[in-house]
Amino acid sequence: MGWATAYIAKLREGETVSFRPRGNSMIGKIESGQLCTVQPLNDCSLLQVGEIVLCKVRGKEYLHLIKAIQGGRFQIGNNRGLINGWIGASSIFGRLIRVEP
Repeated sequence: MGWATAYIAKLREGETVSFRPRGNSMIGKIESGQLCTVQPLNDCSLLQVGEIVLCKVRGKEYLHLIKAIQGGRFQIGNNRGLINGWIGASSIFGRLIRVEP
């Protein structure tokens, strides 16, 4: 069970969630402790490079950027240059829609 397990469960039920993630990997886009609102995804084909998603890569949960899209696969990474890896649409649970202090 990871830090976002409960939020992912709510997103799967169609609920929009808000939470305050901690860490510095998304500085410049999300500062540690800012209130982030994520909405469930109905269609991953609408996602674009540069969007921030709540996802799971190799068993770890991230609120990170889509760095590249190749067919039905998405490359996930942070805002500091690290690439987490490639995932399919089933590993993306929601899209960031708002960041507040």
